[in-house]
Amino acid sequence: MIKHINDPRYHELIQWLKTVRNEQGLSVRDLGELLNEPHQFVVKVETHERKLNVFEYVQYCEVLKVDPAIGLKKLTKRIVKQN
Repeated sequence: MIKHINDPRYHELIQWLKTVRNEQGLSVRDLGELLNEPHQFVVKVETHERKLNVFEYVQYCEVLKVDPAIGLKKLTKRIVKQN
């Protein structure tokens, strides 16, 4: 089991969230406000300084109005490819 934040699968998941944010025209400040968190929270997540737990991930997806299962499918496809 890989637990560190530098795993390429985690980076891919966070990049997807960042892409969705950008496609929606949201700044890190905008997203921070929607999450009721300081914008530094978003910056740290997107720069891999802070890891999202599963509950935070779902809230992130809800605020971005995307299905969390989409990101998980991307993650599991990546895991299957590595095995």
